[in-house]
Amino acid sequence: MSDRILIVDDEPSNRKILGQELTHRGYAVETANDGPEALRKIESFRPDLIVLDDMMPHLSGLDVLKELRKREDDTPVVMITAYGTVERAVQAMKEGAYDFITRPFEPDHMALVVQKALERQRLKRGIQVLSEEVSERYRLITGESAKMKHVVELAKKAAGSNATVMLLGESGTGKEIFARNIHNWSERNDKPFVTINCVGLSKELLESELFGHEQGAFTGAHQRKRGKLEVAQGGTVFFDEIGDISQELQAKLLRFLQEREFERVGGVTPIYVDVRVIVATNCNLEFAIEKGVFREDLYHRINVVPVTLPPLRERREDIPVLSQYFLRHYSTLTRRNFSEITKEAIEKLTPYNWPGNVRELANVIERAVVLGSGPGVTLADLPGRIAESEPIPSPDIMSYREGVNAARKELVRKALLRTQGNRSAAARMLGLEAKYLLKLMKSLRIE
Repeated sequence: MSDRILIVDDEPSNRKILGQELTHRGYAVETANDGPEALRKIESFRPDLIVLDDMMPHLSGLDVLKELRKREDDTPVVMITAYGTVERAVQAMKEGAYDFITRPFEPDHMALVVQKALERQRLKRGIQVLSEEVSERYRLITGESAKMKHVVELAKKAAGSNATVMLLGESGTGKEIFARNIHNWSERNDKPFVTINCVGLSKELLESELFGHEQGAFTGAHQRKRGKLEVAQGGTVFFDEIGDISQELQAKLLRFLQEREFERVGGVTPIYVDVRVIVATNCNLEFAIEKGVFREDLYHRINVVPVTLPPLRERREDIPVLSQYFLRHYSTLTRRNFSEITKEAIEKLTPYNWPGNVRELANVIERAVVLGSGPGVTLADLPGRIAESEPIPSPDIMSYREGVNAARKELVRKALLRTQGNRSAAARMLGLEAKYLLKLMKSLRIE
């Protein structure tokens, strides 16, 4: 589709010559003979660029430009005039004109200015779209539960300080999204937010990621590299799954948190940075300290403001709200016509236990949108584990046996969570034989 250009000039010959030139170069051209006509055509033609003569009756080009900016219309404008002065050009640029060209001008020069203005506008809009997509991806949807409202209130208070925040909670509860929102609520929101994933990287790679390295520090280090701590200067550093870093790196990280300085790998010069630190983990660091795999002094350094994100099963009243949000999000993303989730589907989604938490719910809704026929998500669109699940008995009608089993299940689940899924360690914690724990898990349908 050709870019649309509106030429505004009170001289018919000027409109004709420039219009023919730009049409020849593949643009869709419309013309207007004065300012009022230009403002009317802008509404209907929706140009991608406006070539605007300055000296016109009724409304000058500068007056038209001011009116556009009052309407918050950011269409790029190239001003032209036969009576150009430096003062007039400066005024036009202050009002948001892309360029100011005096007559006579070469057609090739005008064509180049138009091309550059359009390229700049496409880049600007592309960045805006990308920014909106990123913002939507990390949007915090809290729902109506009292637990989440309390957590948000606590996090907002912490965001107003430079204190280190430790985000706790099961996998899939949204710790990275929460970290980004703490950064956005803080005074550092115009500075970088840098994520450091502590899982899956060797000690050497993670150290280089954190601190950077000097040229020749190790094989393959062909040039100096700034680490993520350095890149985050003035902003926020988020350590995701901090419980997984090696003990050697824990010592270096402790020194950084105490002094806010470090040396690059292979370097000797201390580098000071001013950053806010947020950490997250889904494991029990106190248990890791008991096992001797996590430093107690580092734990106390990062455990300044602990914020625990509740699992989805503990805030079931938020499930319908979250489901509708994900439905709108994935319907827009996939351009599918979905507008609702049926009552029967919500009645299955709400009591489900959600071991994968909010992340699992998002995946379930995305799957339903991609594979379903719409316009509503029905029971048939849900995975079998959810559609065929039995509802959880409410506490007021739960039998003694059901109550005992529910309590046993919760004890086992918490033990497995604290030991990061290590069944032998969980059995020891509960004072059970490992074989009996396996049998119990099978009877309670714990995977």
